[in-house]
Amino acid sequence: MTTQRLRVLVVEDSLTIRKRLVEVLSADPGIEVVGEAADGLRGVELCRALRPDVVTLDMLLPHMTGVEATEQIMANFPTPILIVSASTNRGDLFKTYDALAAGAVDVLDKPTGDEIDDDWERRFVAAVKLVARIKVITHPRARLPGYSRAPGLAEPEVAPRPAGSGGRVVALGASTGGPGALVQVIGALPRPLPCPVLFVLHINEPFGAAFAEWLERQTGHRVVQARDGDRVAALAGRVTMAPAGVHTVVRRGVLRLTAEAERHSCRPSIDSLFESLAAEHGASVVACLLTGMGRDGAAGLLEVRRAGGSTFAQDEATSVVYGMPREAAILGAAGRVLPLGEIGPAVAGLLRASHGRAP
Repeated sequence: MTTQRLRVLVVEDSLTIRKRLVEVLSADPGIEVVGEAADGLRGVELCRALRPDVVTLDMLLPHMTGVEATEQIMANFPTPILIVSASTNRGDLFKTYDALAAGAVDVLDKPTGDEIDDDWERRFVAAVKLVARIKVITHPRARLPGYSRAPGLAEPEVAPRPAGSGGRVVALGASTGGPGALVQVIGALPRPLPCPVLFVLHINEPFGAAFAEWLERQTGHRVVQARDGDRVAALAGRVTMAPAGVHTVVRRGVLRLTAEAERHSCRPSIDSLFESLAAEHGASVVACLLTGMGRDGAAGLLEVRRAGGSTFAQDEATSVVYGMPREAAILGAAGRVLPLGEIGPAVAGLLRASHGRAP
């Protein structure tokens, strides 16, 4: 039986790069390039006409930018989009984040021409195949109104929560679909923030370089990169991002950046942050696991819940990828499973109540 090939549309204004992308994709027997476009408007037109399985999309395009093309495609005929773009300056990076927030699935840096082997080609083909697995087309799904554990799983033992102890440290974890999800959750938190907010986002380098600055502009909250030795208590009033390439954990009230082994192929790992906060701050932790592929964060969310903390997971209907939150729901780690738009207000309510009771 013949396996159907992945149908890919390539949108890139540089003829040289476009031909290279087409050549690399066409060399894979499981991929068929069904169309090419040199500008964003034509890319949208071809996506409508051809209905490909995946679109590879540059950000800087004539007639219609990559961000505008992403918005048009995701609003009218949702298709998995892999951004293939340069990461040479802050403006390019900001456009990439805008497209990810608008529904693009993942991002890969453009080839520079200096590659000495086929590493980039392998990463490109793998990224296209991975993105193709993500179901972005809207269809009816069961909505979980609240926490629901899977049949046959034991309810986790939960430590009692002392009155007034909740909501003193907030931790967020996200992967695929994370930029837009983080904007919604963090943007709903009160100003000024009454406590530290820490987050881990799985995003390929060098595309994470300016994400903190972009997120600050989107949410109005001050966003900084974590530094080794920062005292957690001193981070109140700001949002702190785990840097790429290292785990961010809390030990004796201090942030530590470690180069320990990857977990679930991730570094930084959401599990590492959540588990360290559960051990250090227990019932004072509010942890949220948002959209993402894989299972990173589910075990850590369970540790927070067992320690008496408040735990949330994003529901399936609003997740770009219902992977990590699903694993959390199966484990019984999520105290509440909520649509994305309800998570930020729920956390904000806990923070306001906790801050009001704080001495």
